[in-house]
Amino acid sequence: QVQLVESGGGLVRAGGSLSLSCAASGRTFNVMGWFRQAPGKEREFVAAISWTGGRTYYVDAMKGRFTISRDKAKNTVRLQMSSLKPEDTAVYYCAADSRTFEYVTTTHQLNYWGQGTQVTVSS
Repeated sequence: QVQLVESGGGLVRAGGSLSLSCAASGRTFNVMGWFRQAPGKEREFVAAISWTGGRTYYVDAMKGRFTISRDKAKNTVRLQMSSLKPEDTAVYYCAADSRTFEYVTTTHQLNYWGQGTQVTVSS
């Protein structure tokens, strides 16, 4: 059974940093990534990483502030967020897929999802 379990969410002040983790189990994936969804807004793609080569992809709004990485030994992907803003407040979801990195970063579609973790940035 595939499981993606996020951790690390919480409350942080604007300008602060937070690191999210996602532990994967049940199968291996080619790509893992992060999405977020703020109240009243559509789900938004954040970043992705290829499991084998470690290639990374960020949507433009996240570049420079967010860093995605993976720990192959622990089957974990992380999202390091810095210079956080109140508008970064959202539920952050870990996602994974077995299709290619190019497919995922082009379509922003991934098949497997975690339950989400809340990130709240206060002003």
